[in-house]
Amino acid sequence: MELYAILKIVWAAVLGVLFIGLGTMVGMDMGVGTLLRFVGRNDGERRTALNIIGPHWDGNQVWFILGGGAIFAAFPTLYGTSFSAFYVVMITLLFSMILRPVAFEYRSKADSTLWRAGWDWVFLVSGFVPMFIYGAAFGNVLEGVGYHFGWTGQYYQDESFLSYLLNPFAILCGLMSVGLSVYQGGAMLMLRADDPIWSRARRYAMGGGLVAATLFVIGGIWVRFMPGFVMTAPVNPAMPANPLHGQSVAMVAGGWMHNFHAHPALWLLPLAGVGCMLAGVAMLAAGRAVAGWWLGLGAWAGTITTVGCAMFPFLMPSSTAPDQSLTVWNSTASEYGLGCMLVVAGIFVPIILSYTSWCYYVMRGKVHTADVVNDTHSY
Repeated sequence: MELYAILKIVWAAVLGVLFIGLGTMVGMDMGVGTLLRFVGRNDGERRTALNIIGPHWDGNQVWFILGGGAIFAAFPTLYGTSFSAFYVVMITLLFSMILRPVAFEYRSKADSTLWRAGWDWVFLVSGFVPMFIYGAAFGNVLEGVGYHFGWTGQYYQDESFLSYLLNPFAILCGLMSVGLSVYQGGAMLMLRADDPIWSRARRYAMGGGLVAATLFVIGGIWVRFMPGFVMTAPVNPAMPANPLHGQSVAMVAGGWMHNFHAHPALWLLPLAGVGCMLAGVAMLAAGRAVAGWWLGLGAWAGTITTVGCAMFPFLMPSSTAPDQSLTVWNSTASEYGLGCMLVVAGIFVPIILSYTSWCYYVMRGKVHTADVVNDTHSY
């Protein structure tokens, strides 16, 4: 296999790792925000929950930047097309995430019940909406997005954003993502909070895990019968990054199952995803929050790798012009660019993982409500 094709596959794998990190770390923070009004019954308890993720939430947003940056640099055609097709969704995501740091900084500035309650609702919205959009985006690409390219390479959108955002399968995927986020956020609260926050967080986290597992199974059955995309002729993996030529694609009922039929070992991925969700719920029920948190990471990994392996080599299939679907083969940067970025990623991603782990290690331990209430520098 040519070096260019190998680099394309490596960067597809890197993108999957970044998506897993995004779901786990950002999902954890968003889950705490979604649960804030439910695990905290008074101002002190809610401030405790915020201070549990307070030292880490902005650092965890790096995963969003890494994911977007990797798409921009390694898959520029995918970046331009997806950010155009999902423009309204991206703006909604941006505004919901802008509200989040504002809420952190302003919530406790005024000693007013109404003021703080309003910002608590902002936390719920800015936690729920991004994770819903994150999951719905996976549902959208599995269904295919209506777009095509003109002979000049100009992108044209063939359907409104409402048709791909607000459809049953995308909503199911969005709710599954929220369920996993609530699970991960609840596990984090269990790790660092005492009762009564601990007990409430456990109850909601277990519920989130069970909802996610149920929706994942339902989604898998749904995908089994929905039209999927398959290559109908061999392609050159080292083909130029040009979606207008070089591939023949068809939409076939159950098409997303073809890779699993060809490589039965891939069935271990969805089994691992569901298994981690159910085992994680069992661990949280037993009060073992550390094991539950790591099983949440396994659930995200199993879920995202299942989707990635089902779709491979497709990244963003076109439902109106299947032959112009964006794939790992036709939407990447140059061989030189991919090689240089791989060196950079090999240096900086381990650094990010190292300092993130160090921050969590240094700031380990329980956060007590009395300490938060009496600390004028806390959130």
